[in-house]
Amino acid sequence: MASRFETLLETVDRYQDLAAENYDRIRKLAEELRQGLCDFMDAKDGVCVHLVPPTGPFDPKPYGDKAFSIPPRGFRPLGPVMFGLAVRVTKGTDWLRLTMECRKAGDVFTVQITGGPEYEFELPLADHDPAPFYEHIYDHVHSWFATRIDSYLQGEYGSREIGFDFADAVDVDKA
Repeated sequence: MASRFETLLETVDRYQDLAAENYDRIRKLAEELRQGLCDFMDAKDGVCVHLVPPTGPFDPKPYGDKAFSIPPRGFRPLGPVMFGLAVRVTKGTDWLRLTMECRKAGDVFTVQITGGPEYEFELPLADHDPAPFYEHIYDHVHSWFATRIDSYLQGEYGSREIGFDFADAVDVDKA
């Protein structure tokens, strides 16, 4: 018969296995999004997406592990994981960040754009065509600008309430 301590260790091992599974699923989705969204938008003039920290200042450059709200190794919490997605929105160096929160409930995996809509996948993620998800993100970004244009033309100015952060102007070649 296992001691209470051995039972606790087994339980925490299972917890960490699930936390790793959760993180790996989200990391894979984020990396696929980083690689595929520019192709989906048919961006021919260079990089148009980077994974960036979900909060705080950011530059349009690869952040690797720091683009996620939890570390890739060590003791990790089992719960929602956030990452930032910087999207270039001009021919120059203007980028905006969408913050994504990813969570699992049963066989449903949800990606919530902070201040915006959710997108749901049935698990496993590998069974899904990514194009509808890319369209969801593109529509959200495009709609934000189109809505602000319409508001301006009607004499009403919009706000930045849907969760976008703009990067400071930087020279992308140096980033």
